[in-house]
Amino acid sequence: MINLGIIGTNWITHQFVEAALDTGKYQLAAVYSRRLETAQEFGGCYGDVEYAVDLPTFFDIAHLDTIYIASPNSLHFEQTKMAILAGKNVIVEKPAFSTPKEMDEIIKLANEKRVFFFEAARNIHEKAFKTVADFLPLKDRILGADFSFAKYSSRYDLVLDGEEPNIFSPHFSGGALVDLGVYPIYAALAWFGMPKESHYFGNLISTGVDGLGIGVLRYDNFDVSIRTGKINDSYQKAEIYLDNGTLEMNAINSIDEAVFHDRNHKNREKLTVQQLENPMVEEAEIFAQVLLNPEDCDLGLLYEEWVELARNVNQVLYDMRKSAGIVFDADEK
Repeated sequence: MINLGIIGTNWITHQFVEAALDTGKYQLAAVYSRRLETAQEFGGCYGDVEYAVDLPTFFDIAHLDTIYIASPNSLHFEQTKMAILAGKNVIVEKPAFSTPKEMDEIIKLANEKRVFFFEAARNIHEKAFKTVADFLPLKDRILGADFSFAKYSSRYDLVLDGEEPNIFSPHFSGGALVDLGVYPIYAALAWFGMPKESHYFGNLISTGVDGLGIGVLRYDNFDVSIRTGKINDSYQKAEIYLDNGTLEMNAINSIDEAVFHDRNHKNREKLTVQQLENPMVEEAEIFAQVLLNPEDCDLGLLYEEWVELARNVNQVLYDMRKSAGIVFDADEK
């Protein structure tokens, strides 16, 4: 059984904890918050849970072996580093870290301390995602792709009122690209590999980060366009263009419908995909398999693939926001 501790008491943390418990392989052991009342309010529905209001006390809980971090983006690095130094495995919500320097340091440290680091990029761990991966032909038959994920955030109303919430703040490594654009970028790199070039044209808002934007990932023989936003809504489907037709998906962040339009045979092939009620169950399950079987060679190779993919996605996000002139406080460290 994995003894799970959590940092960050928002809705996504509840969703992950519920997913983890559904697998039958985790139990919630501890909750950290700067305010005891907040921690107790979060953990009260999960049974016998310990609480901490300072991180050294939290990481010193002996039976705690894995930490899930869903705090503001800019805090991920230091909290992850503290957890690893305390000998804990870490699951970090996307985007894991602000810069390639931070990512490289954490990967090196996790290897040295012989613990696991996972970036919780949920969409790549869903069975539907693998179904699409298995369907795709070799890259020389791919002509291009269009991926979009944009959803209006109610916190943008605060920006319009002159405030600066964390998700729209450069001090907390916020913005549309790193928050929602990470889903289509993860999809592109998982399916097609590392691009030769990456560019981003962001619509910057008053806080200095992007509210929405358009990106391009350039490969040897095709391009992938990326559209993302937190100040708009998109209802656009995702498409991959092949030399013999088009694969259409209802979304790129969570696929529950995929149809191949075969141009040569003039028919439609529906792929067998579905979305679970809690879309985080599949990532919680596969993370648990790795955590509970550290000597399994096949799982070890899979884990190494995830780590290198996380490293590459982080580099592409960094290059894209730099091309758009988006600067985080973390860039100066």
